[in-house]
Amino acid sequence: MVMAISVLWIAVRAFFALRNKKLIVKRELQLILVYICLIVVARFTFCPLRKVDGVIQPLLFDPANILPFRINLIPFVNLFDYDIFSEAIINFIGNTAMFIPLGIVWPAVFKELDTPLKTLAAGVGFSLLIEILQLPFFDRVSDVDDLLLNTLGFAVGYGVYRLVIKIKKV
Repeated sequence: MVMAISVLWIAVRAFFALRNKKLIVKRELQLILVYICLIVVARFTFCPLRKVDGVIQPLLFDPANILPFRINLIPFVNLFDYDIFSEAIINFIGNTAMFIPLGIVWPAVFKELDTPLKTLAAGVGFSLLIEILQLPFFDRVSDVDDLLLNTLGFAVGYGVYRLVIKIKKV
């Protein structure tokens, strides 16, 4: 997944550099922050934390086991459904925390995200995209709780961004 994102990222940035016939270093550095955020989210979303013999295991794709999709549409049912309570806390904090940087970086980099509603919609949309991309992997569950926690993290990040903007104006 990281390789796919990296190749796609390089291709898109090369296309825009060739099309615009110029390279704006400040803008590229901003976009590298976006890239880093995407890579971090992809790492934790598509490479689960479990290890076998000290090696992080990739998601399992098996076309024979894709259907039925594993989807939870009922909020808070599985949020704390773990054998060990600390795993539930890690899930809660992890799903929230990994989206905080996105909530800070995206509105700073993309001036189109100029209202709270647009910014929140971008966060929800990205989280929903991740949940949809997980559907083909039978060892993952697309969960409304993840969508809610990711959105919460994005909103917290956006709040931090707005607070910094407000402090800078003073």
